[in-house]
Order: sequence, then structure tokens, then C-alpha cells
Amino acid sequence: MPSPFPGMDPFLEDPEVFPDWHDRMITYLCEAIQPRLPEPYYAMTRARVWLEIPQRPIWPDVNVLRPNGGTAHEPEAGGGTAVAVVLRTPPVVVPVPQDVMRQPYLDIYTRHDNGVRLVTSIEVLSPSNKTPGAHGREPYLQKQRELLGSNVHLVEIDLLRGGEHTTAVPLAAALPRTGPFDYHVCAHLFDRPAEFLVYPVRLADSLPEIAVPLLPGVPPIPVNLQVVFERCYDFGPYRRSVRYADATPVPPLRPDQAEWVARLLREQGLLPQGTP
Repeated sequence: MPSPFPGMDPFLEDPEVFPDWHDRMITYLCEAIQPRLPEPYYAMTRARVWLEIPQRPIWPDVNVLRPNGGTAHEPEAGGGTAVAVVLRTPPVVVPVPQDVMRQPYLDIYTRHDNGVRLVTSIEVLSPSNKTPGAHGREPYLQKQRELLGSNVHLVEIDLLRGGEHTTAVPLAAALPRTGPFDYHVCAHLFDRPAEFLVYPVRLADSLPEIAVPLLPGVPPIPVNLQVVFERCYDFGPYRRSVRYADATPVPPLRPDQAEWVARLLREQGLLPQGTP
């Protein structure tokens, strides 16, 4: 069943929903790009991995462990065999479980006589990329800095209204030319280092068709992000899992946006008539 929105669905920005949609978007982006790439280019999904403490652990908050009748084991200073030390006040062992977080992205390569070359990296930003202090932000920014100084194109797709501005284009430089936007795509081409190609998107807009760059002299690949989004929505759980009638988009909408969203949902029978 199609999405009720002409472009990005703001209800999918909820942190409980977005990770599933993010992974599908990368998968279907790869599917859309792969058959259009000329020989010898090809696309592959990659992933960043890091450890993160869950926000709502299901384990006990604190376990008090007194092995061997109240003894604690500590290694020798030189790192040798551990010996038993009897402590007058044994410590409280606080287990902090960690989740392995995986964030996929898409890379485009080309083969040549000397091996394989990375040409373009495509990122769909996630909340962890845009949240100051989040474990996923610094690895993302580090990659961004490395690519901006390399001979690799960087395409960043930001379909999140919340969080810090994170794509490589400076916001102060973009807004006078683009005007206000809710979402955007930023492309930095290594052979045009002083420029950023920005596709601004407002909530009521359909997602743009973007040009995915290849090496200089090779035509870019056009990719219709709206078509990719619709495929994600059609094959995802969102029409069943998102309760449009009583959910509130995260982050909250502006009053004018909330009015437009309510009217759109009422017209499609997803919100009872008379609902504000």
C-alpha cells in the first residue's frame, strides 16, 4: 500500500521506526543504482559498527557479586596470573550491557588495471549521526572529513528534520541560495572541491531525482529517490505499524505543517473527520 505522503513520511522519523526504514533505503538504493552502472562500476553495501549502551536495558540495574565468599580477583600489576585479594568492603559489580550497532551505507567502485578504486560513497543520515554526543556521530564526521580531502565523491541524504545540521555543506552558505528546507541531499564532487550540489526538499515536496557522480568524463547516474522511497514503503511494515490516527511525528511539526498533515490524513481516511 502506498505512503500517504507525496514525499518523506514524517512519522518514519520516529527513532523506533527510522532504523528499519534506513536499512531498507540503503538496500533499495543499491538495487536502483546497480543495473544502471556502466562496466566496470559496481555498488556494494558497507557498514560502520560500534558498541552502544542501550537506553532501556532489560537486564537487572545492579548485581552484587561476591565470588568465593566475598573475595574479589584482581590481576597483578605486571599483568600476570590473578591472585585472590580479600577486601573489607567488596565492590558492587555493575554490568553495563552493550549493543553492537550497525549502520549501513553504499559505496560505488570501479575496477582498473591496478585493482579496485572507491569512486562514490552514499550515506543516508541517521539520528546517531545528527545527535551531539551520540556514539555514531564522531565516526560519521571522521569519515566525512576523510572523504572531503580525498578523490572520492560523497553523497549525503538527510531525511530527518531533527538533530544538528551534519551534511558537509555549511548551512549558513546553503540557506541564502536554497531557502528553508526540511530535508536535503548534499553531493560533494572531488573534482569540484569548492562546490556543493544541494537538493532542498520541503515536507510537502516529493523527493528529488539526484545525479550520482562517477569518475570525471563518465555521465552521472540519475536516481529518483521518490521511487526508492515508495519501494521501501511498499515492502515495509509502515502502513500497518504506524498508527497515523493517534501518533505524533518526532520531532513535532510546525503548526502549519501539522495542519497540512492532518488534512492529508483525513482525505485518505487515516484520520477521523473532525480531528484537529
